[in-house]
Amino acid sequence: MQFKHPEILWALFLLVIPIIIHLFQLRRFQKTPFTNVAMLQKVVAESRKSNSLKKWLLLFTRLLLLAALVMAFAQPFTSKETAFKPMETVIYLDNSFSMQARNNGISQLERAVQDVIKSMDAKTVFSLFTNEDSFANVTLADIENNLLSMPFTYKQLSLDEINLKASTLFTKSPESIKNLIILSDFQENMAPSTAGIDSTITSFAVPMRIRESKNISIDSVALQDPSADPALLQVFLSGGSPDENVPVSVYNGPNLIAKSAAQFDETSRTSVVFSIPANQEINGKLTIADNALGFDNTFYFNIDSREKLKVLAIGNTGSDYLNRLFTNDEFELQKVELNQLDYSALEKQQVVVLDNLDQIPVSLQQALRSFTANGGSLIIIPSPEADLNTYNSLLTAFSNTRLSEKVNTTSKVTTITYDHPIYRNVFERRVTNFEYPTVNQYFKIRTGLPTILGLEGGDAFLVGLNGLYLFTTSLENGSTNFKSSPVIVPTFYNMAQSSFKMPELYHELGRQSNVTVAVQLGNDNTLKVAKEGYEFIPMQQVYPNQVNLTFDQIPNEDGIYSIENNGQTLKHISFNYPRDESQLSYLDLATFKNLTIEESIPSLFEDLEADNNIAAYWKWFVILALLLALIEVIIQKFVS
Repeated sequence: MQFKHPEILWALFLLVIPIIIHLFQLRRFQKTPFTNVAMLQKVVAESRKSNSLKKWLLLFTRLLLLAALVMAFAQPFTSKETAFKPMETVIYLDNSFSMQARNNGISQLERAVQDVIKSMDAKTVFSLFTNEDSFANVTLADIENNLLSMPFTYKQLSLDEINLKASTLFTKSPESIKNLIILSDFQENMAPSTAGIDSTITSFAVPMRIRESKNISIDSVALQDPSADPALLQVFLSGGSPDENVPVSVYNGPNLIAKSAAQFDETSRTSVVFSIPANQEINGKLTIADNALGFDNTFYFNIDSREKLKVLAIGNTGSDYLNRLFTNDEFELQKVELNQLDYSALEKQQVVVLDNLDQIPVSLQQALRSFTANGGSLIIIPSPEADLNTYNSLLTAFSNTRLSEKVNTTSKVTTITYDHPIYRNVFERRVTNFEYPTVNQYFKIRTGLPTILGLEGGDAFLVGLNGLYLFTTSLENGSTNFKSSPVIVPTFYNMAQSSFKMPELYHELGRQSNVTVAVQLGNDNTLKVAKEGYEFIPMQQVYPNQVNLTFDQIPNEDGIYSIENNGQTLKHISFNYPRDESQLSYLDLATFKNLTIEESIPSLFEDLEADNNIAAYWKWFVILALLLALIEVIIQKFVS
C-alpha cells in the first residue's frame, strides 16, 4: 500500500494521548466500605466492573476512529509499478484489401475503427499509422473523421516494417512504457524476417479475422497464341470449391463480348479460355461475382492493334527474300543502296539490316552505334568479300565481337539454341529429324554474344542478343541455302520483333514496369497518362523513334489508362491490384516472441486501463471513521 501524503502518518503518535488519559483514570484511589455499607459492597463492585468495560470499549473505539481519520487524510492507495510511468501508445491499423472480409455484414476494418472509437478514452494522446498514412500525437477527436472514411489500399506493411515505423513514432525516453497495438488480420505476406518482435516495445496483437476464409480471385490472364485469329485469351482463377461454377464475363469497354463458367478442381484453381477478335484494339475487363473480397473480382487488360515495324535494308536491293520475310501486314520495309542512303532516315527506323555490304563506312558505323544505343535492332549479314577491318571496327563495340579468317568448307547448321529468346515458344518440341541448311563458306568469329544457330564442329552461324544479330556468312545462294530453310522465317521475324517489345496485357500496381511507345516527340514534349480526369507524367526516356515509360509508385488505382501526346491517345495500358492477399492465409501468431495476443480491442483497452489504474482507499477510511463514531454513541448510550 502507498500513501499520497505519507507525512500525515506522523499524527498516529497522537494515539498515545487517549491511552495516557485512560491509564490515569484507572489509578484513582480505592475506597474501603465500612460495616454499615458492607452489604452494598457486592453491588458496587459489579458496577465498577461494568464501568471499566465501558471505558475500555470507548478507548479502543476512539483510537480506531482517530487512526481511521489519520489514514483517510494520508490517502492510501494501491497500483502496479507501471502506473506512475509515462505511457506512449502507437496503433497500427491495417487497411489493406484483405481487411475487406466481412463478418455479419461489416468489414474487419470498419469493426476495428468502431471498436477503437468506443474503447479508447477521448482524452488519450496517441499515434496511429496505416499502410499509407501516419498521425502523430493526436486524440480521437483529431482523426475520427479520417478513421471513419479510411479507404482500402493494395499496400501492406510487413511486421518488420511495422516495428520500424512504430519506433519512429515513439520517443527516445527510456523511462516511458511503449505500447504498440497491431490491428490486422495478419496475412502470411506480413511475416517478419525473424520470429521475434522488438523486445524494447510492448507489442499487442488483435487478429481481425473472419470465421470462413474463402475467396475467389481472378489472378492473371494470358494470350495463348497472339498471332492466331481469333486470339485465345486464357483467364486464371483461384479460391473456388471443387465442382463450383463461377460465371466469368469479358467486356470490351462497356460491351459484353463473352461469358463462360469457371469450374474448380481439388487444388481450388482453374482457367477459362475465351475467343476474342485478333488484331483489334480491346480495352478489356473481366468480372466475377464473389461475396468475399471485392478488390480481386475485376481484372483489366488491353490489347492494342499491332503497329507496323519499320525495317530499313541497306545493301543488296536486288534480292527479294527480305520482301517475303517482312510482309506489309506487319512491317514497313524500305530497301536502299549504300550510296543512296539518307543517314537521317535511320532515326525513324526500328530495325536496320546490313545485307551483303562489302564494307561499312566510318560515317555509317557512327550512325549505327547511335541507332542501337537508342533501342534499335541491327541485323548484319556480311558479304563474301567483306572488308573485315570495317566490320570489326563496328563490332568491337558489341561484346568485343570480331570476324576473322574465311573458311571455305562445306558445313551444316546442326545446332539450334531452343532456349534463346529468338526461338522461345517457336518449337513445340526439340527437332531431331530437321533438314539442316548447308553453308559453303563462313567467317570464324570471336564474341561474347550467345550462339543462336551453330555449325557442326562448333563454329557459329548466327550469334546475337538484345538488338544485335550477326550472321557469319552471306545468305546469297553461293554461300548457303539458308533462304530455303523453314527456320529462316521465325529467325528474321523474331529478330525484328525483339526491337519492339510486345506490349504486356496488364501491369501490377506498386511494381516497376516499363512500356515502350513508338512515337517521335519534340524537344519540349512529354507523354501523359490519364484516366477519367486524372492524369500524371511518368518517368520517361526519349529516343528518336520511341519513348520508354517507367511506372513504379503511380498510379495507385486499378483500371485502363490512356497514354497521350498533346491530347492524342497513342495506346492504352492496364493496371491491376496485386493478388498477394487474395488467398486469406494467416500467420500463426503463437510462434512470435514478445507479442501478446488479445481476443478483442475492448478487452485490450480494459487491460491497459487496469494496468494504469490507481485504487484509492481514503473513502473507505472515512466511512470507517463514521461507523466508529456511531459505535461510540451507541456505547455511551446503551452500555452502563
